[in-house]
Amino acid sequence: MGLFGGLFKKIGQAMGLTKISDEFFDELEEQLILADVGASAAIELTESLRRDAKKLGLDSVEACEGHFREQVAAMLEEGEHGLRLEAGGLTVVLFLGVNGVGKTTTIGKLAHRLKGQGLRVLVAAADTFRAAAIDQLAVWCGRAGVDLIRHQEGADPGSVVYDAVAAAHSRKTDVLLVDTAGRLQTKNNLMEELKKLRRIIEREHPGQPGEALLVLDATTGQNALSQAKLFKEAAGVTGVVLTKLDGTAKGGVILGVQHEYGLPVKFSGWGEGIDDLEPFDPQGFCRRLFEAEG
Repeated sequence: MGLFGGLFKKIGQAMGLTKISDEFFDELEEQLILADVGASAAIELTESLRRDAKKLGLDSVEACEGHFREQVAAMLEEGEHGLRLEAGGLTVVLFLGVNGVGKTTTIGKLAHRLKGQGLRVLVAAADTFRAAAIDQLAVWCGRAGVDLIRHQEGADPGSVVYDAVAAAHSRKTDVLLVDTAGRLQTKNNLMEELKKLRRIIEREHPGQPGEALLVLDATTGQNALSQAKLFKEAAGVTGVVLTKLDGTAKGGVILGVQHEYGLPVKFSGWGEGIDDLEPFDPQGFCRRLFEAEG
């Protein structure tokens, strides 16, 4: 069942309501927060629905649910969801996020997708703190059939990025995908390093990076909101990739990330296969959220 599938009906039945009341909206707001939508988005959605219900005379659970679905769809549509690629030039895409969210697999999947579109793709292994990270990225690049720029474990990430941009220029690459260490968002020194990587890219190829994508694990719930806030402040995040949606996660955090921080979801991950990364489809995702029981 989708996150909101049957939610209105359940609230109405639990409260013994046949018509909508103020108590119903209070309970709806609480349920949205519990569903990891985030306080700001939950309040915005609930108060907007409350106003529209009075204005339009929506007094039944069914009528309010239909209008609520339209509100959610509109919120999911906010922002530029497509990957911004530099026409006829190099696009650099930085990948950010804490350990374990699926950054490396996402890079491999996106490299595969972009190469399938006829683009020349190069990957940079700027997560030099873990040898396993470099080796894992090499495996994914092999699957995708793209080259990897790598240094030894413990090397300066900035030197990897410098060499990768130079290689991208010499090879007339269309898209350079840069992996970064899975740094904890509370580590100020590591956040400073992200800023350093951006400066190197900007110096070597003005106007880039074109995208800085924050990879979030859908199962982390509202912790993803704090990650979005801190990474956006430190690294100029332009969009989000939401992973692990094939598990028990319902994806409500998407609404909070988009609404509170203006970060559109660019891609969603639905499995472990190389083709299990999809461009984000707001309408399709909205349908999933409202799937009925059974």
